[in-house]
Amino acid sequence: MSASDSSSSLPVTLDSINPKVIKCEYAVRGEIVNIAQKLQEDLKTNKDSYPFDEIIYCNIGNPQSLGQQPITFFREVLALCSHTALLDESATHGLFSSDSIERAWKILDQIPGKATGAYSHSQGIKGLRDAIAAGIEARDGFPADPNDIFMTDGASPGVHMMMQLLITSEKDGILCPIPQYPLYSASIALHGGTLVPYYLDEASGWGLEISELKKQLEDARSKGITVRALAVINPGNPTGQVLAEENQRDIVNFCKQEGLVLLADEVYQENVYVPDKKFHSFKKVARSMGYGEKDLALVSFQSVSKGYYGECGKRGGYMEVTGFTSDVREQIYKMASVNLCSNISGQILASLIMSPPKPGDDSYESYIAEKDGILSSLARRAKTLEEALNKLEGVTCNRAEGAMYLFPCLHLPQKAIAAAEAEKTAPDNFYCKRLLKATGIVVVPGSGFRQVPGTWHFRCTILPQEDKIPAIVDRLTAFHESFMEEFRD
Repeated sequence: MSASDSSSSLPVTLDSINPKVIKCEYAVRGEIVNIAQKLQEDLKTNKDSYPFDEIIYCNIGNPQSLGQQPITFFREVLALCSHTALLDESATHGLFSSDSIERAWKILDQIPGKATGAYSHSQGIKGLRDAIAAGIEARDGFPADPNDIFMTDGASPGVHMMMQLLITSEKDGILCPIPQYPLYSASIALHGGTLVPYYLDEASGWGLEISELKKQLEDARSKGITVRALAVINPGNPTGQVLAEENQRDIVNFCKQEGLVLLADEVYQENVYVPDKKFHSFKKVARSMGYGEKDLALVSFQSVSKGYYGECGKRGGYMEVTGFTSDVREQIYKMASVNLCSNISGQILASLIMSPPKPGDDSYESYIAEKDGILSSLARRAKTLEEALNKLEGVTCNRAEGAMYLFPCLHLPQKAIAAAEAEKTAPDNFYCKRLLKATGIVVVPGSGFRQVPGTWHFRCTILPQEDKIPAIVDRLTAFHESFMEEFRD
């Protein structure tokens, strides 16, 4: 039990801690999720007190928590690398595919003493970085250097590292998309910088307009802010749009002209669901424009948590750092070495997602079946939820071209807005709380991602298993109808 705030003589108080920590917020695991976790506990003993029998977490991109199965090949290699004694057992050849055994040996040969429980090089195991660089090269058609790869525990530490590097004071700004993934606002706040917002255009499918970037850049500079970098999330989170290549070229040119570091969050690169869109990495776009190392500072982030693999808890990822001078690179390496290294299981997975089974390999057909099964199911779920949301009164929802989310706009009655104000909360937070308590469905209010002032949204993942989607649609529809009826003007 915590000591009472007023009588406490303990040395640490809210007034004495770092104010940047207090300023930092992370809505994806905020108030609504805390209420959901309490409800989940209470459901165990008071099942009959609620109109639902389970909490469905649509608040966070955490696929395996909602029943998505891991990719067999990836887990086989991981198991063999973790428990190397299996490789000496004859029974292993009957239980594991031949290419997973072969890959495990290859990975272990790259680790000194085959010790997967030991620290590695601070940038990650060199042989695994070689595999990632080869995967990037195969994806983009342009060379990649393993020395540009810094392996991280998921993409988030890479983002933090770059913020720490670039932000010297509140006079340093980072251009971020609004709506944004709260990691960016949280990280900028923690490191004492200023978030410079640029608004995505909901009316054009969350389009990114260069004129908006220029306007916000000029506005920030007029206030004495030095804008250091532009963060772009592609495919978008929470908005699910996939950038067109022409738009990406304009963004690259903008960064080059304005001397900005381009921070490319590309963790959803495998999650594209519409035939008219395709993922292109910013590095590929920049190189195809003829821009090399000396022309553009670019950091690309990738993670094992998203895509079709969804290995969030394994905390694997990397950043590819290009266009920095060697003396700055040494400082980035020093920052990486303070953390010693990222975890080895995550490193192995990061190498596997960038070098999966190839045609002719023992696991190839089962791997492709698993991958395609997951991605095609996600596309169907996105479509079903999008159509259901657009049928609701006062709700409009852009299509999910990629990523794992829908971000519908709520046109709420004035009475509902007044009721939210009376509770001293944002109207979309008010809606999401009521939704949770009536249905057990957890979504995140749009105010946690920031949004155009006066508009209200929520973010909902497309991750519940396909057989659960109809029930979610029914519950959401029934709740929304009664909510609109209750607060009708």
